[in-house]
Amino acid sequence: MPERFFSLSADDRKEALEVAASQSGRPAYLLEKDAWVVWTLGALFSSPFAKDLIFKGGTSLSKVYHAIDRFSEDIDVTYDIRAVAHDLVKDAGPDALPASKSQARKWRDTIDNRLAEWIEVEVAPYIQHQLNAEAIDARLRVDNDSLYIDYQTKVSGYGYVAPWIKIEFGGRSTGEPTQELAVVCDAAEYLPGVVFPTAVPRVMRAERTAWEKMTAIHVFCLQGDIRDQRARHWSDIIRLDATGLLEAAIQDRSTAHRVADHKSRFFAEKDAQGNLIDYHNAVQGGLVLVPVGNTLERLHADYTSMIESRLFLREAEPFADVIARCDDIQARANAIGSLEQSSNPPS
Repeated sequence: MPERFFSLSADDRKEALEVAASQSGRPAYLLEKDAWVVWTLGALFSSPFAKDLIFKGGTSLSKVYHAIDRFSEDIDVTYDIRAVAHDLVKDAGPDALPASKSQARKWRDTIDNRLAEWIEVEVAPYIQHQLNAEAIDARLRVDNDSLYIDYQTKVSGYGYVAPWIKIEFGGRSTGEPTQELAVVCDAAEYLPGVVFPTAVPRVMRAERTAWEKMTAIHVFCLQGDIRDQRARHWSDIIRLDATGLLEAAIQDRSTAHRVADHKSRFFAEKDAQGNLIDYHNAVQGGLVLVPVGNTLERLHADYTSMIESRLFLREAEPFADVIARCDDIQARANAIGSLEQSSNPPS
């Protein structure tokens, strides 16, 4: 009878992962972490609070939509604002947005406090119970809006990628539009004699994730703030472009404005000169996706680290090509945004 992956001894898991690594050409430590990602998704989306969760971000693009070809390790989850703050948003309309910036500040403080308490009181104990039920050796730790699962491993290679699962929760959005799709472990096809975890998360539509990534890049470029593990956003959008999903997002003006409205209220940022960043201008012809100067150099260094850590599932594009493609995406997005703005001038 096939045995469950997490029921194997540590040595047997290591051996199984090495077999899958030799057949797939992927590092064993990434296959191991991928199994943990899927296990965690399975636990979250079979929980009592699953109906209020939405899986989003780069890992959703990789594991659900198969739209990017890099290993994505963190799990980004939205806890529906209508669940965490029903009393605040009940009269706020379908997108549950505050009416003013001052109201947004009050909402943020309340939501962040409630979210941290919810993670500590409900999520962490639930995940610990699931670990105990399967006799899995791991340790939980909570840091504000994030829950970490530190797992035991005998597999070598961890460096740029750490041996823990980070679940980062947000509670300021409905997460819509969404759909339910299945997730499986990358090693499963190479080890038919082992039962790997599976999950069926409710996941944010790729078009919204694309706009969230592009507006995040826009902020990084205007702030000149590129830290470790930021290059993933640039590599993701060029892969989304190759699949056609990015073009669909660029044409989806409703989602573009939904993201701009949401970020303007909940994620106000200033540029390097201290000016407020205008998200609406970004989606209507002012999007910046290509950094310059030292910012570009730091981005290049982080991209190189991703390649050296073998995070890409195929040969990575040269950095110069990534930037050239981002420049093209920027031009196309701004052309569509500018056309929309000229067709619908402000009254």
